[in-house]
Amino acid sequence: MDLPDDRTLTRDGLAATGRGRILLLACGALAREVLDLVRLNGWSQFDLHCLPAILHNHPDRITAAVEAAVAARGATYDEVFVLYADCGTGGLLQAACDRLGVRMLAGPHCYSFFEGNVAFAARDEVTAFYLTDFLTRQFDAFVWRGLGLDRHPELRDMYFGNYETLVYLAQTDDPDLTARAEAAAAQLGLAFERRFTGYGDLATALEALAAA
Repeated sequence: MDLPDDRTLTRDGLAATGRGRILLLACGALAREVLDLVRLNGWSQFDLHCLPAILHNHPDRITAAVEAAVAARGATYDEVFVLYADCGTGGLLQAACDRLGVRMLAGPHCYSFFEGNVAFAARDEVTAFYLTDFLTRQFDAFVWRGLGLDRHPELRDMYFGNYETLVYLAQTDDPDLTARAEAAAAQLGLAFERRFTGYGDLATALEALAAA
């Protein structure tokens, strides 16, 4: 499967191919990582459908979008597995998945499952702002322009006044992405920290699903 560019994944997501027995219904921000894992492991049983990654900025819309996608596509697969964590839905997404009879990825959000839910919870960081590989590439769309900071820089203190550090949770060893994440930290006036996570619990969950 050819991967669309990040701008397309942000705005439109990724359509399923119609092949495979199990539909992975994911956030567009996970498309690259999921497809990398599928290719590396030869998991032909999986098909991937991604909702627009910009829903990251509108968590109140995620549950309805997932419900609509399951209703539209789920009947043609043996199983649907939702590759969202709670992602700011306040438990509504888990409740919807329970009603629909589909499973979903464990965790509060992608930052947690990339680092590993247990390790992330143990840190109990309340002054850290997180970026992943995708969000580093799309920092301008999601954060700088997405939050209106390009037009109203005075909003910086309202949005980020309680943060101290930008933590880049890196899925890949990419010096360019590290430099971009560090530049984003400077742009927001935050200290910078990089942690290499790889795919974390995303890989573990897909491995278990494939084995089952």
